[in-house]
Amino acid sequence: MDRIVRTNALLEVLKSSPRRVNKILLQKEEGHRPLGAILGLAKANHVPTLFLPKQALDKMAPHHQGVVAILAPKEFTPLPEILEAAGRTPFLVLLDEIEDPQNLGAILRNAEGAGADGILLPERRSAGLTEAVAEVSAGALAHLRVARVPNLVQTMTALKERGIWLVGAESGGDGRFFEFDYTQPVGVVLGSEGRGLRPLVRRTCDRILSIPIRGRVGSLNVGAAAAVFFFEIARQREKRR
Repeated sequence: MDRIVRTNALLEVLKSSPRRVNKILLQKEEGHRPLGAILGLAKANHVPTLFLPKQALDKMAPHHQGVVAILAPKEFTPLPEILEAAGRTPFLVLLDEIEDPQNLGAILRNAEGAGADGILLPERRSAGLTEAVAEVSAGALAHLRVARVPNLVQTMTALKERGIWLVGAESGGDGRFFEFDYTQPVGVVLGSEGRGLRPLVRRTCDRILSIPIRGRVGSLNVGAAAAVFFFEIARQREKRR
């Protein structure tokens, strides 16, 4: 994983390629505050920051200057660019606090295979675009546009105003996953394992649909559930051609 541990080097990357910065870890002890310019640029470019004890940073990079920046394997893409490239019927994937890199990598692989136009990740409480995620995605990350959004609910509201239908994938929904016309502009919203969709995210969706389970296990993991929804979208759109 690429890291930057020098303040001047980080400032240059934040100025020239801020979309490559996954997150910035800062030393929280007094006397080692980072330059205000780093925090300012991070906030302006929606780069997550986190304060950690010096001991934690020492384990990651012994020669740090009070900062450790973790770079993503690829740059994030602004949401307007994703929407422009998607055309009239975008197929988006919105992830609500998916923090497990294995799950995120599996979702990326399924999304790319089904022809998704873009992935939307919240700035906070989300796995980043790490080498582990890229490896699990089996190369899919290189072919996907991924946006980082400051507030998922606000982004969902803006997408709905653009005519994009938002379908939440969760057990106990008001219908089954195939009971929807996915040939129209759509975004599939997936929640974290265990917690599922947060209440406000759930309420902002237009529909909540579920996968009928016939076995004794009550639900699928989020990566498997994603595949079911994504390839139903691909099936309907292929049939419509």
